[in-house]
Amino acid sequence: QVQLVESGGGLVQAGGSLRLSCAASGRTLSSSVMGWFRQAPGKEREFVAAISASGRSTFYGDSVKGRFTISRDAAENTVFLQMNSLKFEDTAVYYCAADAANLYNHYTYKYWGQGTQVTVSS
Repeated sequence: QVQLVESGGGLVQAGGSLRLSCAASGRTLSSSVMGWFRQAPGKEREFVAAISASGRSTFYGDSVKGRFTISRDAAENTVFLQMNSLKFEDTAVYYCAADAANLYNHYTYKYWGQGTQVTVSS
């Protein structure tokens, strides 16, 4: 059984930065796509970013391109999301996910973390 545990969320002022981490346990995910999604109250879960198994390819939602960076450390079985120039509208619960058939589609991910709250004050 795979477990994903997110950390690094919190309260930050607009324009600030946060770095989220997602640590995987149970088995190595070095051959799996890893992704980040977010969900704000009353809204659909939104694709934020994903990274290929090799780490050589990254993908971003339009609203975060140029501001967020996804990366992974295969040795540590961990994926990161560096978030810069944060905006009020980035406020949401951020979820880590692993092992997807379609990296943009949250319904296709097999494993999910419990989520971490990111709140950006304006």
